[in-house]
Amino acid sequence: MDPRERFIEVPSRMLPAETRRALLETFVTRQGYDTTDVGEGMVGWVAELEGQLSRGKLLIVHDIGTESTEVMTLEQWQSFGRQLADDEEEGD
Repeated sequence: MDPRERFIEVPSRMLPAETRRALLETFVTRQGYDTTDVGEGMVGWVAELEGQLSRGKLLIVHDIGTESTEVMTLEQWQSFGRQLADDEEEGD
């Protein structure tokens, strides 16, 4: 399988709210955000990230090969795409 065909962007509106929230909570944890804030904590971060999703600053990406789905920043996704292209050139 062509590595570029292995990953697909999933429109966030196609996911149930609870699934989207779980993905965003995982992203918050993985990125090391401070969730101990006595105010909003995790709920606040998820609300902020929902906004970033709607503005296209975050993407939900599904890996067909591993059957896993995760949230990436636009910058992470672009960097990942460049890495895939570099790996593909090295493999030729």
